[in-house]
Amino acid sequence: MMGWGLWVVGCCFVLIVRWVLRRVNGWCYERKLGERRYELPPGDLGWPFIGNMWSFLRAFKCSRPESFISSFVDRYGHGGMYKVHMFGNPSIIVTTAEACRKVLTDDEAFKPGWPSSTMNLIGKNSFVAISDEEHRWLRKLTAAPVNGHEVLSLYMKYIEDNVIVALERWAGMGKMEFLTELRKLTFRIIMYIFLSSESEQVMEVMEREYTMLNYGVRAMAINIPGFAYHSALKARKRLVAVLQSIVTARREWRTKNPVGSKKDMMDALMDAQDDKGRSLKDEEIIDVLVMYLNAGHESSGHITMWATLFLQNHPDVLQRAKAEQEQIVKKRPPGQKGLTLKEIREMDYLDKVIDETLRVVTFSLTVFREAKKDVHVCGYTIPKGWKVLVWFRGVHFDPETYPDPKKFDPSRWDGFTPKAGNFLPFGGGSRLCPGNDLAKIEISIFLHHFVLNYELKRHNPASPLMYLPHTRPKDNCLGTITRRSAHK
Repeated sequence: MMGWGLWVVGCCFVLIVRWVLRRVNGWCYERKLGERRYELPPGDLGWPFIGNMWSFLRAFKCSRPESFISSFVDRYGHGGMYKVHMFGNPSIIVTTAEACRKVLTDDEAFKPGWPSSTMNLIGKNSFVAISDEEHRWLRKLTAAPVNGHEVLSLYMKYIEDNVIVALERWAGMGKMEFLTELRKLTFRIIMYIFLSSESEQVMEVMEREYTMLNYGVRAMAINIPGFAYHSALKARKRLVAVLQSIVTARREWRTKNPVGSKKDMMDALMDAQDDKGRSLKDEEIIDVLVMYLNAGHESSGHITMWATLFLQNHPDVLQRAKAEQEQIVKKRPPGQKGLTLKEIREMDYLDKVIDETLRVVTFSLTVFREAKKDVHVCGYTIPKGWKVLVWFRGVHFDPETYPDPKKFDPSRWDGFTPKAGNFLPFGGGSRLCPGNDLAKIEISIFLHHFVLNYELKRHNPASPLMYLPHTRPKDNCLGTITRRSAHK
Protein backbone atom coordinates (compact mmCIF):
# COMPACT_ATOMS: atom_id res chain seq x y z
CA MET A 1 0.00 0.00 0.00
CA MET A 2 2.84 2.34 0.89
CA GLY A 3 4.54 1.54 -2.45
CA TRP A 4 1.38 2.47 -4.32
CA GLY A 5 1.18 5.75 -2.39
CA LEU A 6 4.81 6.58 -3.17
CA TRP A 7 4.15 5.89 -6.87
CA VAL A 8 1.16 8.26 -6.85
CA VAL A 9 3.20 10.94 -5.05
CA GLY A 10 6.05 10.48 -7.52
CA CYS A 11 3.69 10.83 -10.51
CA CYS A 12 2.14 13.95 -9.02
CA PHE A 13 5.59 15.44 -8.41
CA VAL A 14 6.63 14.77 -12.01
CA LEU A 15 3.43 16.34 -13.34
CA ILE A 16 3.88 19.41 -11.14
CA VAL A 17 7.50 19.83 -12.23
CA ARG A 18 6.46 19.44 -15.88
CA TRP A 19 3.65 21.98 -15.41
CA VAL A 20 6.08 24.48 -13.84
CA LEU A 21 8.78 23.99 -16.49
CA ARG A 22 6.30 24.44 -19.32
CA ARG A 23 5.39 27.86 -17.90
CA VAL A 24 8.82 29.22 -16.99
CA ASN A 25 9.33 30.95 -20.35
CA GLY A 26 5.85 32.45 -20.12
CA TRP A 27 6.59 33.88 -16.70
CA CYS A 28 9.95 35.23 -17.90
CA TYR A 29 8.80 36.87 -21.11
CA GLU A 30 5.05 37.39 -20.98
CA ARG A 31 4.38 38.66 -17.46
CA LYS A 32 6.62 41.70 -17.99
CA LEU A 33 4.33 42.73 -20.87
CA GLY A 34 1.48 43.41 -18.47
CA GLU A 35 -1.90 43.68 -20.19
CA ARG A 36 -0.22 43.45 -23.59
CA ARG A 37 0.36 39.74 -23.06
CA TYR A 38 -3.32 39.18 -23.79
CA GLU A 39 -2.75 40.63 -27.28
CA LEU A 40 -0.11 38.03 -28.17
CA PRO A 41 -1.00 35.38 -30.73
CA PRO A 42 -1.67 31.90 -29.36
CA GLY A 43 1.22 29.52 -29.02
CA ASP A 44 3.64 27.75 -26.77
CA LEU A 45 7.00 29.06 -25.55
CA GLY A 46 8.25 25.54 -24.87
CA TRP A 47 10.78 24.47 -22.30
CA PRO A 48 13.28 26.69 -20.45
CA PHE A 49 16.41 27.48 -22.51
CA ILE A 50 15.60 25.15 -25.43
CA GLY A 51 12.11 26.56 -26.07
CA ASN A 52 10.56 24.90 -29.13
CA MET A 53 13.85 23.94 -30.75
CA TRP A 54 13.57 20.20 -30.04
CA SER A 55 10.19 19.96 -31.74
CA PHE A 56 11.46 22.11 -34.62
CA LEU A 57 14.55 19.96 -35.17
CA ARG A 58 12.59 16.74 -34.72
CA ALA A 59 10.11 17.80 -37.42
CA PHE A 60 12.78 18.86 -39.89
CA LYS A 61 14.91 15.79 -39.33
CA CYS A 62 12.05 13.47 -40.11
CA SER A 63 10.08 13.16 -43.33
CA ARG A 64 7.36 15.62 -42.25
CA PRO A 65 8.76 19.15 -41.85
CA GLU A 66 5.23 20.60 -42.10
CA SER A 67 4.38 18.82 -38.84
CA PHE A 68 6.08 21.60 -36.86
CA ILE A 69 3.60 24.28 -37.93
CA SER A 70 0.68 21.86 -38.23
CA SER A 71 1.08 21.06 -34.52
CA PHE A 72 0.35 24.73 -33.76
CA VAL A 73 -2.54 24.78 -36.23
CA ASP A 74 -4.04 21.69 -34.61
CA ARG A 75 -3.83 23.22 -31.15
CA TYR A 76 -4.52 26.89 -31.83
CA GLY A 77 -6.31 27.11 -35.17
CA HIS A 78 -5.47 28.71 -38.51
CA GLY A 79 -4.63 32.16 -37.16
CA GLY A 80 -1.37 32.30 -39.10
CA MET A 81 0.65 33.75 -36.18
CA TYR A 82 2.02 31.79 -33.22
CA LYS A 83 4.22 32.65 -30.26
CA VAL A 84 7.26 30.41 -29.77
CA HIS A 85 10.70 30.45 -28.18
CA MET A 86 13.30 29.64 -30.84
CA PHE A 87 17.01 30.20 -31.38
CA GLY A 88 17.27 31.59 -27.86
CA ASN A 89 14.58 34.27 -28.13
CA PRO A 90 10.84 34.76 -27.59
CA SER A 91 9.48 34.96 -31.12
CA ILE A 92 6.41 35.18 -33.30
CA ILE A 93 6.09 32.92 -36.35
CA VAL A 94 4.09 34.49 -39.18
CA THR A 95 2.84 32.15 -41.90
CA THR A 96 0.28 34.12 -43.94
CA ALA A 97 1.01 36.31 -46.97
CA GLU A 98 -0.50 39.42 -45.36
CA ALA A 99 1.54 39.10 -42.16
CA CYS A 100 4.76 38.20 -44.02
CA ARG A 101 4.41 41.19 -46.35
CA LYS A 102 3.84 43.52 -43.39
CA VAL A 103 6.94 42.30 -41.55
CA LEU A 104 9.19 42.34 -44.63
CA THR A 105 8.19 45.78 -45.92
CA ASP A 106 7.67 47.86 -42.77
CA ASP A 107 11.20 49.09 -42.05
CA GLU A 108 9.87 51.59 -39.51
CA ALA A 109 8.62 48.76 -37.33
CA PHE A 110 11.04 45.89 -38.03
CA LYS A 111 14.80 45.43 -38.37
CA PRO A 112 16.94 42.34 -39.04
CA GLY A 113 16.70 39.97 -36.10
CA TRP A 114 18.93 37.07 -36.98
CA PRO A 115 20.09 34.89 -34.08
CA SER A 116 23.50 35.71 -32.66
CA SER A 117 24.71 32.30 -33.82
CA THR A 118 23.90 33.20 -37.44
CA MET A 119 25.61 36.58 -37.13
CA ASN A 120 28.69 34.91 -35.66
CA LEU A 121 28.88 32.65 -38.71
CA ILE A 122 27.89 34.98 -41.55
CA GLY A 123 29.54 38.03 -40.00
CA LYS A 124 28.50 40.98 -37.85
CA ASN A 125 29.36 43.39 -40.66
CA SER A 126 27.26 41.58 -43.26
CA PHE A 127 23.71 42.41 -44.37
CA VAL A 128 22.22 40.19 -41.65
CA ALA A 129 23.37 42.54 -38.90
CA ILE A 130 23.97 46.10 -40.12
CA SER A 131 21.63 49.05 -39.69
CA ASP A 132 19.14 50.19 -42.35
CA GLU A 133 21.32 53.15 -43.37
CA GLU A 134 24.45 51.02 -43.78
CA HIS A 135 22.41 48.36 -45.54
CA ARG A 136 21.06 50.80 -48.14
CA TRP A 137 24.57 52.05 -48.89
CA LEU A 138 26.18 48.61 -49.11
CA ARG A 139 23.27 47.11 -51.03
CA LYS A 140 23.47 49.83 -53.68
CA LEU A 141 27.21 49.33 -53.89
CA THR A 142 27.20 45.54 -54.10
CA ALA A 143 24.13 45.14 -56.27
CA ALA A 144 25.83 46.91 -59.18
CA PRO A 145 28.12 43.96 -60.08
CA VAL A 146 25.19 41.49 -60.20
CA ASN A 147 22.29 43.47 -61.66
CA GLY A 148 21.38 45.26 -64.85
CA HIS A 149 21.23 44.24 -68.52
CA GLU A 150 24.81 45.21 -69.34
CA VAL A 151 26.33 43.47 -66.32
CA LEU A 152 24.31 40.28 -66.71
CA SER A 153 25.15 40.11 -70.42
CA LEU A 154 28.82 40.46 -69.51
CA TYR A 155 28.75 37.37 -67.26
CA MET A 156 26.61 35.20 -69.50
CA LYS A 157 29.43 33.92 -71.70
CA TYR A 158 31.51 32.95 -68.66
CA ILE A 159 28.53 31.15 -67.10
CA GLU A 160 27.62 29.36 -70.32
CA ASP A 161 31.20 28.31 -71.09
CA ASN A 162 31.56 26.82 -67.60
CA VAL A 163 28.19 25.04 -67.84
CA ILE A 164 29.13 23.45 -71.17
CA VAL A 165 32.55 22.33 -69.90
CA ALA A 166 31.07 20.99 -66.65
CA LEU A 167 28.37 18.95 -68.40
CA GLU A 168 30.88 17.44 -70.82
CA ARG A 169 33.16 16.52 -67.93
CA TRP A 170 30.34 15.05 -65.84
CA ALA A 171 29.20 12.90 -68.75
CA GLY A 172 32.57 11.16 -68.59
CA MET A 173 32.77 10.80 -64.82
CA GLY A 174 30.43 7.88 -64.28
CA LYS A 175 28.91 7.86 -60.80
CA MET A 176 28.90 11.32 -59.22
CA GLU A 177 27.10 13.44 -56.62
CA PHE A 178 25.08 15.75 -58.85
CA LEU A 179 24.41 18.33 -56.14
CA THR A 180 28.04 18.43 -55.02
CA GLU A 181 29.22 19.07 -58.59
CA LEU A 182 26.54 21.72 -59.13
CA ARG A 183 27.61 23.53 -55.99
CA LYS A 184 31.21 23.54 -57.21
CA LEU A 185 30.05 24.97 -60.53
CA THR A 186 27.97 27.77 -58.98
CA PHE A 187 30.77 28.51 -56.53
CA ARG A 188 33.23 28.95 -59.41
CA ILE A 189 30.83 31.38 -61.08
CA ILE A 190 30.26 33.50 -57.99
CA MET A 191 34.01 33.53 -57.27
CA TYR A 192 34.64 34.91 -60.74
CA ILE A 193 32.05 37.66 -60.35
CA PHE A 194 33.18 38.78 -56.90
CA LEU A 195 36.90 37.98 -56.91
CA SER A 196 37.72 37.66 -60.64
CA SER A 197 39.44 34.33 -60.16
CA GLU A 198 41.46 32.26 -57.76
CA SER A 199 43.50 29.08 -58.04
CA GLU A 200 41.72 25.73 -58.20
CA GLN A 201 43.22 24.79 -54.86
CA VAL A 202 41.98 27.97 -53.15
CA MET A 203 38.49 27.57 -54.63
CA GLU A 204 38.31 23.96 -53.47
CA VAL A 205 39.32 24.90 -49.93
CA MET A 206 36.87 27.80 -49.78
CA GLU A 207 33.95 25.79 -51.12
CA ARG A 208 34.60 23.04 -48.58
CA GLU A 209 34.70 25.52 -45.68
CA TYR A 210 31.50 27.22 -46.91
CA THR A 211 29.74 23.89 -46.89
CA MET A 212 30.77 23.26 -43.28
CA LEU A 213 29.81 26.79 -42.26
CA ASN A 214 26.39 26.51 -43.87
CA TYR A 215 25.50 23.37 -41.90
CA GLY A 216 25.69 25.43 -38.71
CA VAL A 217 23.52 28.37 -39.76
CA ARG A 218 20.23 26.72 -38.71
CA ALA A 219 21.70 24.58 -35.91
CA MET A 220 21.36 25.17 -32.18
CA ALA A 221 24.15 27.45 -30.90
CA ILE A 222 25.99 24.75 -28.95
CA ASN A 223 29.70 25.47 -29.17
CA ILE A 224 30.85 22.02 -28.09
CA PRO A 225 32.87 19.56 -30.21
CA GLY A 226 30.57 17.21 -32.09
CA PHE A 227 27.86 19.80 -32.72
CA ALA A 228 27.28 21.45 -36.10
CA TYR A 229 27.61 24.98 -34.75
CA HIS A 230 31.03 24.26 -33.25
CA SER A 231 32.28 22.83 -36.56
CA ALA A 232 30.81 25.80 -38.44
CA LEU A 233 32.65 28.30 -36.23
CA LYS A 234 35.93 26.54 -36.92
CA ALA A 235 35.14 26.55 -40.64
CA ARG A 236 34.47 30.29 -40.55
CA LYS A 237 37.81 30.91 -38.87
CA ARG A 238 39.63 29.01 -41.62
CA LEU A 239 37.55 30.73 -44.29
CA VAL A 240 38.30 34.20 -42.93
CA ALA A 241 42.02 33.37 -42.97
CA VAL A 242 41.85 32.48 -46.66
CA LEU A 243 39.84 35.59 -47.52
CA GLN A 244 42.19 37.78 -45.51
CA SER A 245 45.14 36.54 -47.57
CA ILE A 246 43.17 37.34 -50.75
CA VAL A 247 42.26 40.84 -49.50
CA THR A 248 45.86 41.52 -48.48
CA ALA A 249 47.18 40.37 -51.85
CA ARG A 250 44.61 42.54 -53.67
CA ARG A 251 45.56 45.63 -51.66
CA GLU A 252 49.22 45.05 -52.48
CA TRP A 253 48.40 44.64 -56.18
CA ARG A 254 46.35 47.84 -56.19
CA THR A 255 49.23 49.74 -54.55
CA LYS A 256 51.49 48.71 -57.43
CA ASN A 257 48.76 49.29 -60.05
CA PRO A 258 46.95 52.43 -58.87
CA VAL A 259 45.41 53.15 -62.27
CA GLY A 260 43.85 49.71 -62.62
CA SER A 261 40.14 49.70 -63.41
CA LYS A 262 37.50 48.06 -61.23
CA LYS A 263 37.07 44.47 -62.26
CA ASP A 264 35.00 42.80 -59.54
CA MET A 265 33.13 43.29 -56.28
CA MET A 266 36.26 43.29 -54.15
CA ASP A 267 37.59 46.30 -56.05
CA ALA A 268 34.23 48.03 -55.60
CA LEU A 269 34.30 47.35 -51.85
CA MET A 270 37.86 48.61 -51.51
CA ASP A 271 37.06 51.82 -53.40
CA ALA A 272 33.80 52.45 -51.55
CA GLN A 273 33.40 55.47 -49.28
CA ASP A 274 30.29 56.59 -47.46
CA ASP A 275 29.09 60.20 -47.35
CA LYS A 276 31.52 60.87 -44.50
CA GLY A 277 34.50 59.58 -46.44
CA ARG A 278 34.83 56.37 -44.43
CA SER A 279 36.23 53.34 -46.26
CA LEU A 280 35.54 49.72 -45.42
CA LYS A 281 37.96 47.84 -43.19
CA ASP A 282 39.26 44.40 -44.14
CA GLU A 283 36.94 42.62 -41.71
CA GLU A 284 33.93 44.45 -43.17
CA ILE A 285 34.88 43.49 -46.72
CA ILE A 286 35.39 39.88 -45.65
CA ASP A 287 32.00 39.69 -43.93
CA VAL A 288 30.22 41.02 -47.01
CA LEU A 289 32.06 38.52 -49.20
CA VAL A 290 31.25 35.64 -46.83
CA MET A 291 27.56 36.50 -47.03
CA TYR A 292 27.49 36.91 -50.81
CA LEU A 293 29.65 33.91 -51.63
CA ASN A 294 27.56 31.71 -49.36
CA ALA A 295 24.17 32.89 -50.61
CA GLY A 296 25.32 33.26 -54.19
CA HIS A 297 26.05 29.62 -54.84
CA GLU A 298 23.99 27.62 -52.32
CA SER A 299 20.60 28.69 -53.69
CA SER A 300 21.60 28.40 -57.36
CA GLY A 301 23.10 24.94 -56.90
CA HIS A 302 20.18 23.49 -54.96
CA ILE A 303 17.43 24.97 -57.13
CA THR A 304 19.20 23.84 -60.31
CA MET A 305 19.34 20.29 -58.95
CA TRP A 306 15.65 20.28 -57.98
CA ALA A 307 14.54 21.80 -61.29
CA THR A 308 16.47 19.08 -63.12
CA LEU A 309 14.88 16.35 -61.00
CA PHE A 310 11.37 17.77 -61.39
CA LEU A 311 11.80 17.94 -65.17
CA GLN A 312 12.96 14.35 -65.39
CA ASN A 313 10.21 13.13 -63.06
CA HIS A 314 7.54 14.86 -65.17
CA PRO A 315 8.04 13.84 -68.81
CA ASP A 316 5.24 16.09 -70.08
CA VAL A 317 6.87 19.11 -68.44
CA LEU A 318 10.28 18.09 -69.77
CA GLN A 319 8.94 17.73 -73.30
CA ARG A 320 7.34 21.17 -73.24
CA ALA A 321 10.50 22.77 -71.82
CA LYS A 322 12.67 20.98 -74.37
CA ALA A 323 10.45 22.10 -77.26
CA GLU A 324 10.76 25.71 -76.11
CA GLN A 325 14.56 25.48 -75.99
CA GLU A 326 14.71 23.85 -79.43
CA GLN A 327 12.59 26.69 -80.82
CA ILE A 328 14.97 29.26 -79.33
CA VAL A 329 17.95 27.58 -81.01
CA LYS A 330 16.04 27.26 -84.29
CA LYS A 331 15.25 30.99 -84.40
CA ARG A 332 18.88 31.92 -83.69
CA PRO A 333 20.55 34.04 -86.42
CA PRO A 334 23.35 32.33 -88.41
CA GLY A 335 26.73 32.87 -86.81
CA GLN A 336 25.44 33.50 -83.30
CA LYS A 337 27.35 31.53 -80.71
CA GLY A 338 25.80 31.03 -77.33
CA LEU A 339 22.76 32.35 -75.54
CA THR A 340 21.78 35.99 -75.32
CA LEU A 341 19.95 37.74 -72.53
CA LYS A 342 17.09 38.37 -74.96
CA GLU A 343 16.74 34.61 -75.55
CA ILE A 344 16.65 33.94 -71.82
CA ARG A 345 13.90 36.53 -71.41
CA GLU A 346 11.93 34.57 -74.06
CA MET A 347 12.08 31.31 -72.05
CA ASP A 348 8.54 31.76 -70.80
CA TYR A 349 7.80 28.15 -69.89
CA LEU A 350 11.24 27.47 -68.41
CA ASP A 351 10.77 30.54 -66.23
CA LYS A 352 7.56 28.96 -64.90
CA VAL A 353 9.44 25.72 -64.23
CA ILE A 354 11.99 27.67 -62.19
CA ASP A 355 9.34 29.63 -60.27
CA GLU A 356 7.45 26.44 -59.47
CA THR A 357 10.70 24.85 -58.27
CA LEU A 358 11.40 27.87 -56.07
CA ARG A 359 7.90 27.58 -54.61
CA VAL A 360 7.86 23.83 -53.97
CA VAL A 361 11.41 23.63 -52.60
CA THR A 362 11.32 26.97 -50.71
CA PHE A 363 15.10 27.15 -50.40
CA SER A 364 15.05 29.69 -47.55
CA LEU A 365 12.99 28.26 -44.73
CA THR A 366 12.62 31.55 -42.89
CA VAL A 367 14.13 34.98 -42.36
CA PHE A 368 14.41 36.74 -39.03
CA ARG A 369 13.23 40.20 -38.06
CA GLU A 370 12.96 42.03 -34.73
CA ALA A 371 10.24 44.45 -33.68
CA LYS A 372 11.60 47.96 -33.09
CA LYS A 373 8.42 48.83 -31.17
CA ASP A 374 5.12 47.21 -30.30
CA VAL A 375 3.55 46.38 -33.67
CA HIS A 376 -0.03 45.35 -34.42
CA VAL A 377 -0.23 42.72 -37.17
CA CYS A 378 -3.39 40.90 -38.23
CA GLY A 379 -5.13 41.48 -34.91
CA TYR A 380 -2.20 40.57 -32.66
CA THR A 381 0.63 42.49 -30.99
CA ILE A 382 4.28 41.72 -31.62
CA PRO A 383 6.11 43.20 -28.59
CA LYS A 384 9.16 45.40 -28.95
CA GLY A 385 12.35 43.31 -28.92
CA TRP A 386 10.66 40.05 -29.86
CA LYS A 387 11.93 38.19 -32.92
CA VAL A 388 9.72 37.46 -35.92
CA LEU A 389 10.20 34.38 -38.08
CA VAL A 390 8.78 34.96 -41.57
CA TRP A 391 7.76 31.40 -42.45
CA PHE A 392 8.01 31.12 -46.25
CA ARG A 393 6.84 27.51 -46.31
CA GLY A 394 3.47 28.56 -44.94
CA VAL A 395 3.04 31.11 -47.73
CA HIS A 396 4.21 28.85 -50.56
CA PHE A 397 2.07 25.91 -49.44
CA ASP A 398 -1.15 27.85 -48.86
CA PRO A 399 -3.84 25.82 -50.69
CA GLU A 400 -5.99 28.91 -51.19
CA THR A 401 -3.29 30.48 -53.36
CA TYR A 402 -1.77 27.28 -54.73
CA PRO A 403 -4.33 24.44 -55.06
CA ASP A 404 -2.77 21.04 -54.34
CA PRO A 405 0.34 22.92 -53.14
CA LYS A 406 2.72 19.97 -52.89
CA LYS A 407 2.20 19.11 -56.55
CA PHE A 408 4.86 20.32 -58.99
CA ASP A 409 2.82 22.04 -61.70
CA PRO A 410 4.43 24.83 -63.77
CA SER A 411 1.13 25.30 -65.60
CA ARG A 412 -0.36 26.82 -62.45
CA TRP A 413 1.58 29.96 -63.44
CA ASP A 414 -0.22 30.29 -66.78
CA GLY A 415 -1.98 33.64 -66.57
CA PHE A 416 -1.37 33.75 -62.82
CA THR A 417 0.44 36.57 -61.02
CA PRO A 418 0.55 36.09 -57.24
CA LYS A 419 -0.47 39.00 -55.05
CA ALA A 420 2.14 40.79 -52.98
CA GLY A 421 3.42 38.52 -50.23
CA ASN A 422 2.21 35.28 -51.83
CA PHE A 423 5.51 34.40 -53.55
CA LEU A 424 8.70 35.14 -51.62
CA PRO A 425 11.53 32.94 -52.96
CA PHE A 426 14.08 35.75 -52.52
CA GLY A 427 12.52 37.47 -49.53
CA GLY A 428 10.89 40.87 -49.88
CA GLY A 429 11.01 44.53 -49.03
CA SER A 430 14.21 46.57 -48.88
CA ARG A 431 16.22 43.45 -48.07
CA LEU A 432 15.14 41.45 -51.11
CA CYS A 433 18.04 39.30 -52.32
CA PRO A 434 19.94 41.55 -54.77
CA GLY A 435 21.25 38.59 -56.78
CA ASN A 436 17.88 37.10 -57.76
CA ASP A 437 18.22 37.96 -61.47
CA LEU A 438 21.71 36.48 -61.61
CA ALA A 439 20.55 33.29 -59.90
CA LYS A 440 17.67 32.76 -62.33
CA ILE A 441 19.96 33.37 -65.31
CA GLU A 442 22.45 30.80 -64.01
CA ILE A 443 19.67 28.24 -63.60
CA SER A 444 18.19 29.03 -67.02
CA ILE A 445 21.52 28.62 -68.82
CA PHE A 446 22.16 25.28 -67.15
CA LEU A 447 18.69 23.91 -67.86
CA HIS A 448 18.86 25.09 -71.49
CA HIS A 449 21.90 22.94 -72.17
CA PHE A 450 20.82 20.08 -69.95
CA VAL A 451 17.34 19.50 -71.41
CA LEU A 452 18.69 19.70 -74.97
CA ASN A 453 21.65 17.40 -74.56
CA TYR A 454 21.78 15.42 -71.31
CA GLU A 455 19.89 13.29 -68.85
CA LEU A 456 20.48 12.16 -65.29
CA LYS A 457 20.06 8.63 -64.04
CA ARG A 458 19.78 8.57 -60.25
CA HIS A 459 21.33 5.64 -58.42
CA ASN A 460 19.09 6.03 -55.36
CA PRO A 461 15.84 7.64 -56.54
CA ALA A 462 14.22 6.79 -53.19
CA SER A 463 17.00 8.44 -51.19
CA PRO A 464 15.53 10.05 -48.06
CA LEU A 465 15.48 13.84 -47.90
CA MET A 466 17.25 16.16 -45.49
CA TYR A 467 15.60 19.51 -44.76
CA LEU A 468 18.31 21.35 -42.84
CA PRO A 469 19.97 23.60 -43.67
CA HIS A 470 18.31 23.16 -47.11
CA THR A 471 16.15 20.48 -48.70
CA ARG A 472 18.27 17.88 -50.50
CA PRO A 473 18.54 14.12 -51.02
CA LYS A 474 20.69 12.53 -48.34
CA ASP A 475 23.00 11.07 -51.01
CA ASN A 476 23.44 14.51 -52.64
CA CYS A 477 21.66 13.14 -55.72
CA LEU A 478 24.08 10.35 -56.58
CA GLY A 479 23.77 9.49 -60.25
CA THR A 480 25.22 9.38 -63.74
CA ILE A 481 25.04 12.06 -66.43
CA THR A 482 24.80 10.86 -70.03
CA ARG A 483 24.34 12.58 -73.39
CA ARG A 484 20.87 12.23 -74.87
CA SER A 485 22.34 11.64 -78.31
CA ALA A 486 23.85 8.42 -77.02
CA HIS A 487 20.34 6.98 -76.75
CA LYS A 488 19.10 8.00 -80.19
